[in-house]
Amino acid sequence: MRVLIVGAGATGGAFGTRLHEADRDVTYLVRAHRAAALHRDGLRLIAPDGDRTHAVRAVSAIDTTEPYDLVILAVKAPALEQVLDTAAPGIGPATTILPILNGMDHLDTIEQRYPGQVIGGLVKIVATLDESGAIVQMNPLCTMTIGPLHKPLPQRVIDTLDVAGLQLSVSDDITGRLWEKWAFIAAAGVVTCLLRNDIGSIIAAGGEQQIHQAIAETEAVARAAGHPVSPAGHAQSVNILTEPASTFTSSLYRDLQKGEAAEAEHILGALSARADALRVETPLLDLTLTQIRAHHLRHDRKSSVNRPEPDIAPGSIRA
Repeated sequence: MRVLIVGAGATGGAFGTRLHEADRDVTYLVRAHRAAALHRDGLRLIAPDGDRTHAVRAVSAIDTTEPYDLVILAVKAPALEQVLDTAAPGIGPATTILPILNGMDHLDTIEQRYPGQVIGGLVKIVATLDESGAIVQMNPLCTMTIGPLHKPLPQRVIDTLDVAGLQLSVSDDITGRLWEKWAFIAAAGVVTCLLRNDIGSIIAAGGEQQIHQAIAETEAVARAAGHPVSPAGHAQSVNILTEPASTFTSSLYRDLQKGEAAEAEHILGALSARADALRVETPLLDLTLTQIRAHHLRHDRKSSVNRPEPDIAPGSIRA
């Protein structure tokens, strides 16, 4: 299969490396500056099983008339609409689309454009990009779960993704699994963004009660939506978010620290909207969302005030 991975960040690049090493036909669709860097330096993955750099195929625009067989969307939610436009020439009526974004609302967005072509997917990996653009995978965890949303999964998609270094599983209830992950990442975002710290520090400061409350809120929304979190999923959330001395933080919190565009609306805002529609009380979730929105509004105001006035050439002003 011809595989297009949209995004070569920590997630797309790490999973793409595993596919590349299994001799899969992989192309990355990335921004122009990232494509130039990949052509110059290759794609480097620093992982527990080794440090390697591969020459990869990277493009910033689709110039082929032959659609890809599998398109993996590995970008953050704010970029989704733009990348769907950029990737459109490479998506045909037989293309399978696998989004591995957080949350759920992106599925509706993609389905509107490509009905019946989307499959469900979620990944678990702890990785980041370092200053050089290399991908650093912090521990051996590298899993992908896929499942059908409308019709049976094509076997060749399963075969393509079943490679060494990537633990693949197929779920008959991928929607339930997606809700379970959403409840967890939302709870993690609430705890670390609201209390502005890692889990170990929050526990040491006496915040365990608030952690349990955040988990209860997000899981209550999933339950009201008809997708209750499994006992095993609940236990895993509690274990991760109440581990003493843990340095765990959510991706939302790390984005806020960096001043980057966070997925707050896609993860927390969308969940809050569903909670409101389902009449589920989520006070900690709503408080966190308000704080993050206020943070972005203040940041935008400061950026506007500090933005330099544009130079105007003589004779360029017109009435």
